[in-house]
Amino acid sequence: MCVVEVRVVFIASIAETFLMTIKAELEAQILRLYHVEKWRCGTIAKQLRVHRQTVQRVLAYAGLPRHGPPPRPSMIEPYLQFIQQTLETFPTLTASRLYSMVRERGYKGAPDHFRHLIAQRRPRRAAEAFLRLRTLPGEQMQCDWAHFGHMEIGRARRPLMAFVMVLSYSRDIYLHFFLDARMENFLRGHVGAFTHWGGLGKVILYDNLKSAVLERQDDAIRFNPRLLAFAGHYRFEPRPVAVYRGN
Repeated sequence: MCVVEVRVVFIASIAETFLMTIKAELEAQILRLYHVEKWRCGTIAKQLRVHRQTVQRVLAYAGLPRHGPPPRPSMIEPYLQFIQQTLETFPTLTASRLYSMVRERGYKGAPDHFRHLIAQRRPRRAAEAFLRLRTLPGEQMQCDWAHFGHMEIGRARRPLMAFVMVLSYSRDIYLHFFLDARMENFLRGHVGAFTHWGGLGKVILYDNLKSAVLERQDDAIRFNPRLLAFAGHYRFEPRPVAVYRGN
């Protein structure tokens, strides 16, 4: 076998190995977007969330002609491996700090363009799945304030607040507007919801709002004493959700 034949076989084996590492559907989508829709490599990479070099390899192995002028080499190419390794170790590192680190290593690009490139390459948190809250009828209710901007009343500018209560089982909603979020209106909203439904649930969930929780340290909770007295009168259990877990 001559040298030329060896090189052809070697390149073909590399192409076969690469194409086996990506799904056939992704390869077909890249080829369609480039050949039919006339998208640039960078646009395809961004929209499909793959590396630009992956797109270029797919096109090269498919033997398709390039559209437009050949791409200019990017100033950031020599630093991509360092950037990727740094972001994998410190995923929340700011772009400005990373820019300073790359500048010390010889990068000459502008900071604005660099931040744009980092935003595209920063590792994304995996999407978190949630199960819908399912309870027995009459078991649980959910309560919170919602802000609807402000109202002009004469010369006064007042906040427009909505007291919201939801039945966890049926998802039925009770809503009452107030001009502030004072504790008096918070309790009036409860009474209005109980009257509207002709009863109440055994447990009411609160999203750690100050009307319900004055202080919280992990599982140690200090409730608003007026809410506790109100709950004792109506015989329900106030229960705050986990911090930053209102869903």
